[in-house]
Amino acid sequence: MAKRNRGKPSGAPRRARLASTLVSPLILSFLIVGLILAGCAAPGEPIERRPPVPTAISDLTASQQGSDVVLTFTLPKETVQRRPLKSPPAVEIYRDFSPPGSAIAKNLSLVVTIPPSLLGQYTEQGHIRYADALRAEDFAQHPGAQAVYSVRTRATEKKESEDSNLAAVPLIVPPQPISDAKAQVTHDAILLTWTAPTATVTNQPVTISGFRVYRSELEAAPSGAAAEAPKRKAPLALVGESDATTTSFADAHFTFGTSYEYSVRSVFPAGNATLESDDSNLVDVTPRDIFPPSAPQGLEAVFVPAQAGAPASVDLSWAINPETDLAGYNIYRSEQQGARGERLNAELLRTPAFRDMNALPGHRYYYTVTAVDTAGLESAASAPVSGGVPANSQ
Repeated sequence: MAKRNRGKPSGAPRRARLASTLVSPLILSFLIVGLILAGCAAPGEPIERRPPVPTAISDLTASQQGSDVVLTFTLPKETVQRRPLKSPPAVEIYRDFSPPGSAIAKNLSLVVTIPPSLLGQYTEQGHIRYADALRAEDFAQHPGAQAVYSVRTRATEKKESEDSNLAAVPLIVPPQPISDAKAQVTHDAILLTWTAPTATVTNQPVTISGFRVYRSELEAAPSGAAAEAPKRKAPLALVGESDATTTSFADAHFTFGTSYEYSVRSVFPAGNATLESDDSNLVDVTPRDIFPPSAPQGLEAVFVPAQAGAPASVDLSWAINPETDLAGYNIYRSEQQGARGERLNAELLRTPAFRDMNALPGHRYYYTVTAVDTAGLESAASAPVSGGVPANSQ
């Protein structure tokens, strides 16, 4: 009987296991290299990383206001590859002076760069509004010229956008701004006065066609805060105007205790239109009510005979005071002419009438009435009237 070789594998299986051990790492290496090559062999050309370049601005406009040229435009929101900008770009404003009627700018030079962090200061209703303040030298060195502007934006330092459309505005030399505007508070109005300018910013004779008065309400300073310039609640708004011969304006629409800021601008001809000068010196005023109402007028005293259940009395009436801050009236009675006497009403009278139910028969009285405003200021007494109840009236 043949002997069996137990515990020892035959030669063929051993060679198979050896081949399997050697081939597995080789196949794994080929698979890894294949995956890498497959990833690199994706269809299409490799995408080059380019810096984001904003689209060019196309709605730039320019207009003159005083010595300023006001520019307005809309910031781009996407790149030239039509991809959204991740954040607002920086703004670069360029300017040149050219002959009238020529929209060609050969020597545009950078005027200002507005970083993204400051754009909020120039944003109004979704648009950028920037005032380029021209100097007197700009008007003198470029007589009759026009100012031409272009704007670029940039999202990175590597590359800026293309130029915007050109915006040109003919320059008109404005008058010198008013420098002596002042305010006086009266009971009925805040009276503004000023002196008309006689020359332009380049010291040439000037023609003034009128004046416009602007006002803004100021925010109240918080208690205990350090002294600082008051802030406007809103931009200056037109409240009145006058012709060239009138250098004053009475603002009757105000409230005592409220702070206001005023500016006056000259109006001057510019071809078929008109322009305004720069703001005058700013006038801040907080009107205080130190003015008592006017003395009531037309006081009358009428005897009223006794009626069933009611004794004889004296009816008093007078004209309504014109003040808008009126709180009420006081009635005074005296038996001596020229003396104010005692006050008859315990509380302020809301209407111009009072019935004296405590007049003694046979006594002659002298009545006066005063007006009181909401600040507690009392007017002078009205002209007195005499009246009373006859001795036999009861």
